[in-house]
Amino acid sequence: MIKKIVKKIWSSNSHEDVHTPSNEIASFVLMYKEIEIGTLQIKDSIWKFEYSLEFQKQNDLSPIVDFPDKNKAYESEQLWPFFSYRIPGLSQPDVKEILKEEAIDKNNEVALLKKFGKFSVYNPFKLNPTF
Repeated sequence: MIKKIVKKIWSSNSHEDVHTPSNEIASFVLMYKEIEIGTLQIKDSIWKFEYSLEFQKQNDLSPIVDFPDKNKAYESEQLWPFFSYRIPGLSQPDVKEILKEEAIDKNNEVALLKKFGKFSVYNPFKLNPTF
């Protein structure tokens, strides 16, 4: 059921052909203001998210709804909606132009997240690629 919902969300955002190449390795740091919330990594086709020690030790900020346990390392073969929402609709003219000008593969989820994922209208977090 969840896979059907995710597929529906992706197709409505023009992401139906987006995937993660099997040889892709990348890392991102999720920040809120000056606080490091956690890291998002992709390696061997597995996405991994885990909270930073700084976030685990504090009690002022609540965990992200998709990742309720501050002490757990989350793994998935698919990028979670919390992060995939950062990739804009690929049919937008401005987005198409950027993809063309910068020769970004519109089907490479990691490349799209690196280019467009820093900010989101859905939440106040900043996602910075580290490599």
